[in-house]
Amino acid sequence: MKEKLQAIQEEALKKISESGDLDKLYEIKVDILGKKGKLTEVLKGMKDVAPEERPKIGQMVNDTRKEIEDKMEKMKTKLQDKVLEEKMKNEVIDVTLPANKNKIGHKHPNTLALEELERIFTGMGYEVVEGPEIEFDYYNFEALNIPENHPAKDEQDTFYIDRNIVLRTQTSSVQARVMENTQPPIRIISPGRVFRSDAVDATHSPSFHQVEGLAIDKDINFADLKGTLADFAKELFGEDTQIKFRPHHFPFTEPSAEMDVSCFKCGGKGCRFCKGEGWIEILGCGMVHPNVLKMSGIDPEKYQGFAFGVGLERIALLKYEIDDMRLLYENDDRFLKQF
Repeated sequence: MKEKLQAIQEEALKKISESGDLDKLYEIKVDILGKKGKLTEVLKGMKDVAPEERPKIGQMVNDTRKEIEDKMEKMKTKLQDKVLEEKMKNEVIDVTLPANKNKIGHKHPNTLALEELERIFTGMGYEVVEGPEIEFDYYNFEALNIPENHPAKDEQDTFYIDRNIVLRTQTSSVQARVMENTQPPIRIISPGRVFRSDAVDATHSPSFHQVEGLAIDKDINFADLKGTLADFAKELFGEDTQIKFRPHHFPFTEPSAEMDVSCFKCGGKGCRFCKGEGWIEILGCGMVHPNVLKMSGIDPEKYQGFAFGVGLERIALLKYEIDDMRLLYENDDRFLKQF
């Protein structure tokens, strides 16, 4: 037994001295000291040793293990130092170089504009409501007083999935859904993405965003609409902002109007920004058509309301003085980091 232990120790010490890396040293440890290692096999044979010899043999086994482990630990430290030295040679850091800056993302101009609009209208008591982008033709057109074959559909030629399902052309469909399921008073804004088959240019895109508003209650009139939008314009563009209504036609409102704001760059005097007119068109609005109220189950003899719709990209373009809508979608970091 003594000779066997001596042979195991000599073999182990020789292999440890010749090991060139940490992986090799680990293999030696498993081979000698592991559960199925050579020294462990000796311990398993202790049952065959005479009882009076076991303490002496046990001490010899422990001495052999300690000698091997001490040698192995010294070699491990030596090899680790060697690895560290090689790494320091190959991974030189020039502390004089500029540090790598972490690029931190920020909100998109559309998001900034939307949050501003939501802040203004929630401050007036409006609720933010969203709806599906894939919509039934009924909610997108018919419930808004645009029946089949109505010429107003030509202005919103869009993307149909089938005869009855369409990618919504306006977030007014959310208003129809809310009126159908909610009794007045109602005060909501409905932001979201909409789709129309427009050609891409500096002011048009087949996919863009709208924010539409709706208020329904007893004794609401056109003056309430004008006052609401006047406060909105002043909050968004400044206290000196003036508004102007021009007669227009929308199938779902009567009367209807387009609203202009005085140019916040020149104060209405006329400049390049407002194309010399002093006014900038910003949104469409009007009193909710009685037919729309009836189709949604609201009595037009008892309740009245107004609605308005503004293009979110238009607000972003005006507020941040961007002259091309396409810049908002090109994901050019040089452009976006300005905001």
